[in-house]
Amino acid sequence: MEIASELEFHPVTPDRWGDLEALFGSRGACGGCWCMWWRLTRAEFDRQKGEGNRLAMKALVESGRVPGILAYAGGAPVGWCSVAPREEFGALARSRVLRPIDDQPVWSVVCFFIAKAYRRRGLTVALLRAAVDYAAAHGARVVEGYPTEPKKADAPAAFLYMGTVSAFRKAGFVEVARGSSSRPIMRYTIRG
Repeated sequence: MEIASELEFHPVTPDRWGDLEALFGSRGACGGCWCMWWRLTRAEFDRQKGEGNRLAMKALVESGRVPGILAYAGGAPVGWCSVAPREEFGALARSRVLRPIDDQPVWSVVCFFIAKAYRRRGLTVALLRAAVDYAAAHGARVVEGYPTEPKKADAPAAFLYMGTVSAFRKAGFVEVARGSSSRPIMRYTIRG
């Protein structure tokens, strides 16, 4: 059952930090990541995994930069999507599989986290649409994502943190390149 009609979306600003913390929980979404994986070098990420990553994300939010958007159902945070200009994700620039395919300025969607009770209900697609709207409102003309094309239909949620190809297609993204068999680069071009 899809839930898109009962959702609200808001950028993560300092006044919503507590909501992001509540959604991510004590594990920082997954294994102490706090959605810092694509923002840091691997050495930095490993060194500050857990509390260090939480503090780094909090500092990012408190600086006034918006690292992504939250989905709310009934006033409670139920989903997260990391979306920002690609240059904010240094690990993408260092990736052989996800390196830039051209010189167009793009915004990137690099991560999702959905509360367990809201998984498999269309929230990822709704978050993608909200991410495109947010990016467009801030001048983006192209939004890019790097979903997984799982080899098994029942892949664990922890392996799908970058979304699935089917969700990106439902949100209007098209594949523009493929650096590996399971990791396409998909884009949404904003018109007008």
